[in-house]
Amino acid sequence: MQEPAKRMERTRKIYRVTLIGGAVNVALLAFKFTAGIVGHSAAMVADAVHSLSDFVTDIIVLAFVHISGKPKDKSHDYGHGKYETLALTIIGLMLLAVAVGIVYGGLVKIVAWSRGNQLEAPGMLALLAALISIVLKEGVFHYTMVKSKQLESQALEANAWHHRSDALSSIGTAIGIGGAIFLGRRWAVLDPLASVIVGIFIAKVAFDLLRGGIGDLTEQSLPDEVEQEILQLAASVPDVSEPHDLRTRRIGNHYAIELHILMDGNITLCEAHDKASEVEELLRKQYGEETHVVVHVEPIVNS
Repeated sequence: MQEPAKRMERTRKIYRVTLIGGAVNVALLAFKFTAGIVGHSAAMVADAVHSLSDFVTDIIVLAFVHISGKPKDKSHDYGHGKYETLALTIIGLMLLAVAVGIVYGGLVKIVAWSRGNQLEAPGMLALLAALISIVLKEGVFHYTMVKSKQLESQALEANAWHHRSDALSSIGTAIGIGGAIFLGRRWAVLDPLASVIVGIFIAKVAFDLLRGGIGDLTEQSLPDEVEQEILQLAASVPDVSEPHDLRTRRIGNHYAIELHILMDGNITLCEAHDKASEVEELLRKQYGEETHVVVHVEPIVNS
């Protein structure tokens, strides 16, 4: 399959995975808001807000994956892969904003409870919504994560962790709501307390996503173990020695690799070119056909 066709097929598959997750998010969003309001649960309303951010995330992934799947053009010589990384960063920022809002709302209720205000205990409908959310979102997480590995998509992986964070937040929500229901009205504070714990967890996930996304956007190098592997692969080509001045980065879900190699200064230009091409082909075979590879040849001058 030629590269444009492969890109289109990859984009189509990412759309399908994202739309499935989006459909689950829409259903849960409506159910959670209803359960949170009718069941008088701050934790469930917070969980519903998290599901809303999931839904918006799905829209962002659909938009940015479409852009990142475009081939290189006059204004983007290295392609549009960075747009997928940008999507990951935006998702991280959204998660962080959601986390701050959830923590603030929960703390306000806890402070009110500490001052003697009576909090309304949540209802069974809120607990049921939390349990259903755990099952559905954990299932969507595993499905999306498997597909993100198969399609090598940063945006899908970020979206998968967003689904997982929603599942885990629902676990905290279920514990808080269940405790507030079964331990009696005086323990109703467990509901907003659960929402604060959920918010802190979501913030952790957001920081992890932002660290990766910002790292790629600011041209962070590939991990040391990958760079060592690159040098070893280059040195394994016959008549090539001392690969050095290695520079690496990510362009979306692809690698960009630039390095210098030494070869006998007395060989012909054609021979040097063929060897450099052999290094490039070896690296593309290892890291994917769309890997950007630049090999600079330096001569070893025999005295």
